[in-house]
Amino acid sequence: MSNDNEFLGLRRLHHRVQSVGFGEQTILEHGHLTVSAHQLESLIASPVLDLVHFNWACPGESKRIVKILDTVQPRTKGPGGGGIFPGFVGPGIPQGRGATHILDNVAVCVAGYLPRAQQGLAQMSGPAAELSFLGATNNLVIDFKPVKDADWMQVEKALRSGLLRIAAALAEAALDSPAESTEEFASLANNAGGHLPRVGAIVNIQTQGAFKDVFVYGRSMGNSMPSAIDPNELDDGAVVSGQYGHPGLKNPTWMHQNNPVVGALRERDGKDLQFAGVILAPEPVEQALKETVSAHAARLAYQMGLDTVIVTKEGGGNADSDISLKIDACEEMGIAGIGIFAEMSGADGTGPPLVGPPSKATAMVSTGNYDERLTLEEVAETFGGEIFDLLGVESTIEMEIPTAIIYGSLSPLGWGRLTCAEAAS
Repeated sequence: MSNDNEFLGLRRLHHRVQSVGFGEQTILEHGHLTVSAHQLESLIASPVLDLVHFNWACPGESKRIVKILDTVQPRTKGPGGGGIFPGFVGPGIPQGRGATHILDNVAVCVAGYLPRAQQGLAQMSGPAAELSFLGATNNLVIDFKPVKDADWMQVEKALRSGLLRIAAALAEAALDSPAESTEEFASLANNAGGHLPRVGAIVNIQTQGAFKDVFVYGRSMGNSMPSAIDPNELDDGAVVSGQYGHPGLKNPTWMHQNNPVVGALRERDGKDLQFAGVILAPEPVEQALKETVSAHAARLAYQMGLDTVIVTKEGGGNADSDISLKIDACEEMGIAGIGIFAEMSGADGTGPPLVGPPSKATAMVSTGNYDERLTLEEVAETFGGEIFDLLGVESTIEMEIPTAIIYGSLSPLGWGRLTCAEAAS
């Protein structure tokens, strides 16, 4: 391990949680996380929120979470957060250096109704549990009820801020406990040169207005041009989701903190490639602006000396164009472009898979078929709502839904667990 006074990158200290519960104080002891609901209520309290409830939904339990909005992994950089989630909990200044404490095997999620939110769910037991990352974590679920006639924009703002403060507070319980493991990631500013191919990522983030927006250092990236970022900044919560559409294709804050493309490139860095950075890019609605943003993203990739770029997205068919335009623009600059898409091929999988395919690039990875249907077994208890409004049925019953409804199932950042095989003859 590097000396603290010499190492200028990010040090991730992992604290694994093996069991969870509620109690008088929030504390981590011998792998058991006890949470004080009273303390959490004070962190999310707001004039626009009438009631807030907390429940645990853990792997293997006969439970289902519905109407999931955002999900966060508990992390902190010190007492009071220490700079974590910059722009919300900490000041909006560059992060990605120093020690970050992480609670593994825990997620905090908020669930309930918001305008424009498309209903997603996660199953904690049965075959469908593995299709959402929440099926494998101990999930602290925040249910809420706004005050009558509350401004929905203020409700969403209160939920987002409270969710992040709660996540930081849970991680603070680990500050006095030894970490089970430690990882170090140097700043990519120090990795110039070398003979290996330089590979980076373009992470498209949705920017379609209220309730379908994503924040970088506390600010919407709408009306912005692409920007280079050190991947270490993602670990510290520089990107926070305020996007509640397309649950299967959503990149919640948890996924930005644990970006699978970044993880894969880090693993191979110095072996068969050189990880050369991340570009954040908005997903505009207008075609002309999509083309402009794509051209600037490719220009930035060229200036960073990238040989290959992996392009991800967020959202449905409209966002296919954002990937296609960018990998085509990169190909025109002599950079190999690889797109990660979900297919929208109909329930039988025979329809055209992409709404807007590329015209030049040919390297594409599928995360699964958005429309393929599956059956969820009945559960004993649900959180987030008694009625699953999409079907107009009780949230606990057996139901048939498209894969698109499972939270994170078609992850455009490459997390997914779906696989394919030749059809039986």
